[in-house]
Amino acid sequence: MNRFLNNLQPYPFERLRGLLAGVQGHPGHSAINLSIGEPKHPTPRLLTDALAAATGGLAVYPATIGSPALREAIAAWLQGRYGLPAIDPSTQVLPVNGSREALFSFAQTVIDPATDAWVICPNPFYQIYEGAALLAGARTWFVNQTPQHGFRCDWGSVPSEVWQGCQLLYVCSPGNPTGATLTLDDWRLLFELSDRHQFAIAADECYSEIYFDEARPPLGALEAAHQLGRHDFRRLVVFSSLSKRSNAPGLRSGFVAGDASLIRPYLLYRTYHGGAMSPTVQSASIAAWQDEAHVVANRASYAAKFDAVTPRLAKRLKLERPEAGFYLWGEVPGGDDQAFCRNLLAQYNVLVLPGSFLAREQSGVNPGRGFVRLALVESLEQCVEAARRIEALLDPSA
Repeated sequence: MNRFLNNLQPYPFERLRGLLAGVQGHPGHSAINLSIGEPKHPTPRLLTDALAAATGGLAVYPATIGSPALREAIAAWLQGRYGLPAIDPSTQVLPVNGSREALFSFAQTVIDPATDAWVICPNPFYQIYEGAALLAGARTWFVNQTPQHGFRCDWGSVPSEVWQGCQLLYVCSPGNPTGATLTLDDWRLLFELSDRHQFAIAADECYSEIYFDEARPPLGALEAAHQLGRHDFRRLVVFSSLSKRSNAPGLRSGFVAGDASLIRPYLLYRTYHGGAMSPTVQSASIAAWQDEAHVVANRASYAAKFDAVTPRLAKRLKLERPEAGFYLWGEVPGGDDQAFCRNLLAQYNVLVLPGSFLAREQSGVNPGRGFVRLALVESLEQCVEAARRIEALLDPSA
């Protein structure tokens, strides 16, 4: 048995089930689930039509590298979205079965288990980062994101010996759960550290297409590298997917792009790992990456929910509208995020996720404690109703 399995902690939703054992949602209210970041908007017709038209691909073993047509579609999207020069679809792009499995398996490629390696992660964070690091035989260092720093990572808090032993840095921009985005100055610092200590950067950008100002999309990692003269994207790879952008979480379609010298060994790993994407899924993915109209409409739907919900909840919870993404990250009165979640379910049948389940204690602090994550993935009407019930929980006289 792999001894590193013993290092894994229960997944947040497993912990949530334990927390809510014996708690029944109030029968007087319909259930509203805002705990999980699963898109609920309809999958666009152009994608489902392309999927149905390509069922002949089910009779073919796929190539791990993916079809030239898909890699070219992804490269073209990257160039258009981020204002990049030519991306080489044959060496700088690799289709993957969703960003989750790629974020995990990439660590197995770049971490040398024979060394005393560190993996640095934001805190709170997407739990795959930690699991990937631990199963690769590395140690984890978490960089706290607190209100005092605007929920941005305090990179200066990382000890020099951790930077020296770092082999992989995970970043998430726009962030899950905070919605914070990295600036060009943030990237300049991270690239300098990567050059100094020779670690790879895995940039999780699965929320990059959910933002609220069409004139100001979030800065991407490849875009930052290009602006700073790093045209080979050295030691940088980005991870993206169609799950949030195109409301297709079940399609399991995404990509890795960036440094060709990192993608080459990662492709070798995936060839043995069995990470090829079905040709049927590839055809649907091409249709999705080549269309922006459905993505603009998707953003408008999320913006309407944030417009309706944020002002109401800001009266009762300490929160602000995020820079991007579809989460609200709110500080609860009294600071007991777990009790808040139990009471909200028992009294009003609304399910949210305790922030402490999304973070680890680092330097004596769990930066998720006292916060809850609300995923605004349900309909506008349900999100507004959930906000009304949260108001009622926190102020019954309202």
